[in-house]
Amino acid sequence: MSEYGATVAWHLKPGASFDYEHFNRGHEWTFAGGEVVQASASPEYFGSGNRVNPDEAVIAATASCHMLTFLSIAAKQGHKVLSYIDQPTGTVEKGSDGHLAITRIVLRPRVVFDDGQEPEAAALDKLHASAHRNCFVANSLKADISIEPI
Repeated sequence: MSEYGATVAWHLKPGASFDYEHFNRGHEWTFAGGEVVQASASPEYFGSGNRVNPDEAVIAATASCHMLTFLSIAAKQGHKVLSYIDQPTGTVEKGSDGHLAITRIVLRPRVVFDDGQEPEAAALDKLHASAHRNCFVANSLKADISIEPI
């Protein structure tokens, strides 16, 4: 078992208003290693487009987990990966229960293997399927997650 945490901090600036449409959504995420991420609500919810929002973070975490799992499996199978680039997207909408949720995440990984190391299409699909099955972030979400390799 592993346990992880972070500090999420927000403070009302002196003299600032605190009503729904005007309070500042900017805040910070501080992680155990000291990394600080400037975060906010999404612009649709009166946040800043210059900061990471929680929806983007969930989508990025899903793609990151899939990538790291994929790379681990590829390494164990002897496939030398030179690069892995993904540009995932996610959809926030009302779910079947009527609540807003991230309902879909589409991963679009482009994997470049060393010369002679690229698996055939069916084997590459199996690598992605195995990575998806073993990605604990994906296993934690209700969202439909699909993989469309480029």
